[in-house]
Amino acid sequence: MEFLRPRSVREALETFQKTPGALALAGGTDFMVGWNMGLLNGKTVVDLSRIAEWKGIEAGKTGVRIGSLVTHAELQRHPLIRREFPLLVEACALIGAIAIQNRGTIGGNIANASPAADTFPSLAVYEAVVHTASPQGRRAIPFLGIFAGPKKTHLRPGELIEAIEIPYARPRPSAAYFRKVGTRAAQALSKTVAAGLLWLSRGKTVAESRFALGSVAPTIRRARKAEDYLRGRKLTAETVGRAMDLVEAEIAPIDDVRSTAAYRFAVSKNLLKEFLECRPR
Repeated sequence: MEFLRPRSVREALETFQKTPGALALAGGTDFMVGWNMGLLNGKTVVDLSRIAEWKGIEAGKTGVRIGSLVTHAELQRHPLIRREFPLLVEACALIGAIAIQNRGTIGGNIANASPAADTFPSLAVYEAVVHTASPQGRRAIPFLGIFAGPKKTHLRPGELIEAIEIPYARPRPSAAYFRKVGTRAAQALSKTVAAGLLWLSRGKTVAESRFALGSVAPTIRRARKAEDYLRGRKLTAETVGRAMDLVEAEIAPIDDVRSTAAYRFAVSKNLLKEFLECRPR
């Protein structure tokens, strides 16, 4: 195995340009599993951990820019993230154990593209944008647009995630919701994971809603049909029931070692119901 450690963005991009097929290493929490199994023998690995430019959190007028090498533990501690994006903080607190949270990075999490990633529903409802860099230039990709399937992205060869930008939710939502359903209360991969934001008008009708589900389709899913249906309606039992039916039509769960498709269908509908009935916070 060849192991390279660039010290700057420019050096990292040049390294990937000169080494087609090289593998990027960020926090390495999933990467090391394959390494220990011997699946990476003969590969060229590029460790990005020395790139200081990708380790900061910067506040702007319209949102926050999070470097791709910021860890889940750092996100939990940051006062701006805690105040403006509490759902992301909740998600980061449920990723593996403390050791995983100290090593795992938000950029590596996205590049890994697991359908069960705990941070993805929160990033989806906050409408994050992924910023990438390559020798050909930079791109800004809407969060949901970066995923091509399980463990697959639309990143181009040699293209690296440099930051995630999250706009402030303005006006502030009337209610916010995050829920992870797993076999255990801690250190479990999600069977289903959900996040939601809700804005109510003075007449208690839905001005806007955002609801996203993970681990129920090949990629993270926003419940667009349910969101569109809810807009302008009061949250009656009939309205909530119809929205639940629409969510069921938007997901495509599978049977696997953690759960069954039938269970995930039922839980996804119940999570939407719980979200729409949650108290403002």
